[in-house]
Amino acid sequence: MPFDTDSTALTALVDYARQAGADASEASLASRESISAEVRMGELEGMEREEGRSVALRAFIGKRQASASSTDLSTKGLKSLAERVVAMAKAAPEDKFCGLLDERYLASGGEPDLEQSDTARPSPEQLLELAKRCEAASLAIPGVANSSGGGASFDNAHFVHVTSSGFHGAESATSYSLGTQPVAEKDDEMERDYEWRTKRFFADLPSPEEIGRIAGERTARRLGARKVVSQKAPVIFENRLAGRIISPVFSAISGTSIARGVSFLKDKLGQRVFAEGFRIHEDPFVKRGSGSRWFDGEGGAVKPMTLIEDGILTTWLLNSSAARQLGLEPNGHASAGHGGPPGIGTANLFVKPGEESLEQMMKNAGKGLFITDMFSPSLNMNTADWSVGVAGYWFEGGEIAHPVSEITVAGNLLDIFARLRCGSDIDNRGSLEIASLIVDDLAIGGV
Repeated sequence: MPFDTDSTALTALVDYARQAGADASEASLASRESISAEVRMGELEGMEREEGRSVALRAFIGKRQASASSTDLSTKGLKSLAERVVAMAKAAPEDKFCGLLDERYLASGGEPDLEQSDTARPSPEQLLELAKRCEAASLAIPGVANSSGGGASFDNAHFVHVTSSGFHGAESATSYSLGTQPVAEKDDEMERDYEWRTKRFFADLPSPEEIGRIAGERTARRLGARKVVSQKAPVIFENRLAGRIISPVFSAISGTSIARGVSFLKDKLGQRVFAEGFRIHEDPFVKRGSGSRWFDGEGGAVKPMTLIEDGILTTWLLNSSAARQLGLEPNGHASAGHGGPPGIGTANLFVKPGEESLEQMMKNAGKGLFITDMFSPSLNMNTADWSVGVAGYWFEGGEIAHPVSEITVAGNLLDIFARLRCGSDIDNRGSLEIASLIVDDLAIGGV
């Protein structure tokens, strides 16, 4: 017979694990419902509805661990899961760093109101209409003749975490997305661009007409793209993709990477990695933030932290296992394993903006490359050697001269980070809030 509540099921699952011989255990329940609608040229391309619900258990016997998940929440199913996981743990190799998070690091004090869950439930018909309106607005822009499609979606997720040490936490979150990818054509030339938005609250989404207009205008401007000669010049990374150049930092300061020695920042703690004044701050308590949470993937307490202060690397990102390996204390960066050991992740991130607008950065740089699209990045995590294919615009005299495509930029990230400067044009469409970034004298591969 199914249990009436999620917490009852998880409490029972942990108890069943104890009865089967586990020294300690943690259990989680994840449920999700989503609806998405996709259109192309005004016609329905696809409509999907997904509903899923599963429980997961991680059990410990001494320094041995095992984990598994199941969609059977009946009494029989939970008992079977517990017995199976405990049997697996008995046969598992020892891991001297595994174990539950120590109780003193657990989150406490109750769940704060982070405004993560909206009550709006758009119907499939509403989502289809939004997608059509968004795509139609992009197709109305002169120069746009085709479309790779438009889409709208709704997602509602619920997560509960329980440990045998007494932690109980639950989180619910909604998200609503809308976007389109038009195609501009002229003679034999075709160019694509896109615009999208995702918000926790339905009313916070921009109108489909605004999103479509931006997508269409961006795409039409790409027509007439040329290559440029290989050279070194200032490069500006547009705000909406600027996070992709600094995102390797978060993998490189993961405690797991540091413990394995596979990181170009492994010897840089307490040292200047970015330029003076560069700052990256993390805050898990932002209302309606896409990366907000009040406990981490092990039930650990979270708090605001400054990861980069005045260009200096201040911390590693640690879950309990990585902390034990490094002889440090966990700091609230475990990501939920749900059927496996926890990983490492971040919450909402904020890069301190600078004083210059995008126009001022171009004017002060004189000439260079303004990147609006990036693809196929390559990074050596040990040496920080990096390259990526890009498209965007060449600017001269501080003004956009023409679009460019089929080029690459390359360099060593440690060298690039040391020279990065932030603009003031903040973009906050995701969990990373960042402005456009400029680096002088970067290698550009063209013709």
